[in-house]
Parts: sequence; structure tokens; C-alpha cells
Amino acid sequence: MSDFEPTLTAFILLKTTRAWLEMSVPERVTAFQDNVLPAIKDKADDVRWRYYDTEFYTARVTDIWVWEARDHEAFQLVVEALRETPFWDHYFEIVEILVGVENGYAKHYDTDILTTNIA
Repeated sequence: MSDFEPTLTAFILLKTTRAWLEMSVPERVTAFQDNVLPAIKDKADDVRWRYYDTEFYTARVTDIWVWEARDHEAFQLVVEALRETPFWDHYFEIVEILVGVENGYAKHYDTDILTTNIA
């Protein structure tokens, strides 16, 4: 996936539910491996996913999933698959989904990208 160029980035803000928290850590891993990963496995070619814990900084959002997708349809397929699993509104409450295009302003206005990255 080294040549992966995402068209969009989506931030799914989540809050764990009591159903998730009442399971032991091994049970959570098994539930995720058995219920979530198989549903999105065949859709993973055109997306990549990262996971961030936030529960130690905020009570409203406990986790953030960051998805980068080659196109809008690839992300849509992942969301549709997730909605068919216990992940969606059983293990986690979906607080918000924010979708953006990195440096969209620069592309739109044909201008330089502003960044703090040091080369």
C-alpha cells in the first residue's frame, strides 16, 4: 500500500457502550476479530484504518477511528459493512462521522499547501 493516495479521510468518533465495557479484554478482542474484521476484510483494499484511544482525555468520545479511502465508494462500503455488525450502536455509539479532504483548499485554489512539517 505504499502508493496509496487517499481521496478522503474520515474520522469516526465513538463512545464505548456498557456492552463493550462489561466484556473482558480477551472477549473484546475475540468479538472484534469475529464480528467486525470479517465484515470489512474484503473492503480493505481501498481503505486504511488507524485507531486512537481518547477516553483518558475526554468522556464524550472514547475512541477515534481514522479511515483513509481511495474514493468515496470505498469508504461507503466500509460504513455499510460496519452497520451490519454489533460494532455499530451495540459495542460503540457512533458520536459523529467527519469526512474531509486533506489540503482541499490548496487543491481548490491551486495554491501551496500550508504545513508545519519539517523536511
